[in-house]
This record gives sequence, C-alpha cells and structure tokens, in this order.
Amino acid sequence: MGKARRSFSTEFKFQVVMDLLTGRKRRVEVVREHQLSDSTLERWCKQFQERGPRVFDSDAKLGSEEDRIAELERVIGRLTVELEASKKASNWLKSR
Repeated sequence: MGKARRSFSTEFKFQVVMDLLTGRKRRVEVVREHQLSDSTLERWCKQFQERGPRVFDSDAKLGSEEDRIAELERVIGRLTVELEASKKASNWLKSR
C-alpha cells in the first residue's frame, strides 16, 4: 500500500508561501516543518506567482457586486415603504 495523499487548504498553502516569500522562514525550514517535498513547495510558489495578479481583478468585480447589493437593498427598502403605505391606504378605505 502506498502513502495516503495529503490535502492542504488554500489558507495553509498561502501561509506557507508567504512565510517563504517574506523571509520569515527559509525554504529548508518550511519543507522540514511541514514535511513537504521541495517540488510541492515550488509548485505552490509558481501557482501563487501566476495567479497573484488576478487577486486585484476580483476587487473590481467584488466592488461592482457590492454596489449591486446596495442598489437592491435600496429598492427593497423603497418597495417595503410603498407596500406599507398601500396597506394603510387599503385599510383606511375599507374602514370607510
């Protein structure tokens, strides 16, 4: 039987790569501490460098999503006020 393949969270991978890139830990320390192969660490660093620029693309998308959410919340608020006013008017007309 072979070794079971370990799975790592994205947060863990990010932290390991940041430890290496910021100089908090040397490559040999990271590999030994987390029992990683050098090729695994190299692959994570390469993925980080390749995908890094896209982090800033998602900020623009996130901002537009937040704007859309804010606009929808304003619409919901306005419709809620209109509905309450309609209910009051309907009740007032029924009572006459």
